[in-house]
Amino acid sequence: MGENASFWESLIYAHPTCTTWKQEAEGSIYHLASILFVVGFMGGSGFFGLLYVFSLLGLGFLCSSVWAWLDVCAADIFSWNFALFTICFVQFIYVTYQVRSVAFDREFQELYSALFQPLGISLTVYRKIVLCCDAEVITLEKEHCYAMQGKTPIDKLSLLVSGRIRVTVDGEFLHYIFPLQFLDSPEWDSLRPTEEGVFQVTLTAETDCRYVAWRRKKLYLLFAKHRFISRLFSILIGSDIAEKLYALNDRVHVGQGFRYDIRLPNFYHVALPETPPVQPPHHPHHLQRGSPRRKPAGVTNCGSFLTP
Repeated sequence: MGENASFWESLIYAHPTCTTWKQEAEGSIYHLASILFVVGFMGGSGFFGLLYVFSLLGLGFLCSSVWAWLDVCAADIFSWNFALFTICFVQFIYVTYQVRSVAFDREFQELYSALFQPLGISLTVYRKIVLCCDAEVITLEKEHCYAMQGKTPIDKLSLLVSGRIRVTVDGEFLHYIFPLQFLDSPEWDSLRPTEEGVFQVTLTAETDCRYVAWRRKKLYLLFAKHRFISRLFSILIGSDIAEKLYALNDRVHVGQGFRYDIRLPNFYHVALPETPPVQPPHHPHHLQRGSPRRKPAGVTNCGSFLTP
């Protein structure tokens, strides 16, 4: 214990305390280095934030090295600052290489700027999303069908990049799908990961369209690996369904003021109130139990959706 105490005492009290302070200030290079340190530590996150931090810190350590070499003439101070400058420089080169390696085609870059960047999604996360769809943008020519009612299986999730899609059921127009909207978000939300189904609507291209498609199984594997991406798509799909509900429910009206969304089979059965049981006129002692809900006039049940 005595040896330890003497070590700490010698470490603390070995150097004489400062009795007089230098009257003149250090050179401008030292103050420039301090300013670079202060500004450098204000950097943000992400690739560009790292570039900002490492560039300014590297310049600050370089200025400190020059100051130690010219003014202080201390080899140890110069060595430490020059080593830290080298580390920052190597990190800057590495991050720059990563930014260049996460380059996308023009359409994917525009999609990132319009949809994902405002949500604060980093390029590394966006890269995983793009790789999941094989970085491919699919073309759908005018008057060609993306899906046909009762025939096309629900096996992917697609996002429209350009053009306009017309949604119809039994030949009746429902609504349009515009760029940055999902083509099949209601169908995607209506099925569990292990379930299968077919489209209950027809989607036809009114113009030449371009869209991005994620295969169902492959996208669920991505969700299992990255919970953040799963929550992100849940928010995007929920918002997209809400927009389609507003667009569709303004057109589809059912009797007694109730409205249905025929593209959402999960919701059609909750729109009507229970009908009170009716007592038969000739059998007053028997009440109907569990009577089904009445359908308004003009509404037919077509499997998983309702049509007016």
